[in-house]
Amino acid sequence: MLIELQNVCKSYFQGDMELPVLRNVCFSMREGEYTAVMGPSGSGKSTLMNIIGCLDQATSGTVVIGGENVDGLSDNELSDVRAQKIGFVFQMFNLLPYMSALDNVALPMSYIGVPRNERRDVAEEMLEKVGLSDRIDFLPNQLSGGQKQRVAIARAMVNHPQILLADEPTGALDSKSGEQLMELFSRLNGEGTAILMITHDSHIAAHAPRVVTIYDGVLSERYGAYE
Repeated sequence: MLIELQNVCKSYFQGDMELPVLRNVCFSMREGEYTAVMGPSGSGKSTLMNIIGCLDQATSGTVVIGGENVDGLSDNELSDVRAQKIGFVFQMFNLLPYMSALDNVALPMSYIGVPRNERRDVAEEMLEKVGLSDRIDFLPNQLSGGQKQRVAIARAMVNHPQILLADEPTGALDSKSGEQLMELFSRLNGEGTAILMITHDSHIAAHAPRVVTIYDGVLSERYGAYE
C-alpha cells in the first residue's frame, strides 16, 4: 500500500478541553490510484491531508506513507519523507512572486542537491508537460489562475513523488480552468501518478474513480472504491 492509516485520531486542546478533529480514521490507497476526499468546511479533510502529507502528526493511530511508518518521526525526518515521496498542490498556488515559472518549478530540486543545469532541464520538461513551455520566463503575476496552478503542479512533480496531494486545487479557478485542471490530473494519473485530492465540490470529486467522504472527522467510502 502507498498510504495506510489505522485508527487515526487527531485532537487539539484548549486548556483542559479536548477538541477532536479526526475520529478513528482507517484509510488505504494503492500506488497509481486516484482518490477524492469530499467533505464540508470543518469536516477534518484538511487535517487528514496534513497528516498524510507529513505536515502534522496524529494524536494516536498508525500512519504509513510509502511503506514507512511516520509516527513519531522528527521534523527533519518528516521533511525528508515529504521531499522524497510527496508532491503538494494548494488552492492558492503558493508560488514565489519574484521568481519565474521556471525557477518556481526548479526550486524543490535545490533542496535535494540536484545540480543547477539539471534543475533547469527538468523544470523545462515539466512545464512542457503541463502545457506551459511558452511561459517559462513569466512571473506569477503575468499568468492566469489556471496557468499558476499548472506551474504549481509542475513544481509538485519535479522530484517524481510517489503521490500528489491536492488540497482544493480548483478552489481559486473559474469553471473552465477547473475542468482543464481535472483533465490534467486524469492524464497524470493515467501515466501512473497517484493522486489524493481534497475537495468540497461533488462535481470536482466525481472526476476521481474513487470518492470517500468525511463528516465530523469520520471517514467513509462513498462510491467507486477499489477492490
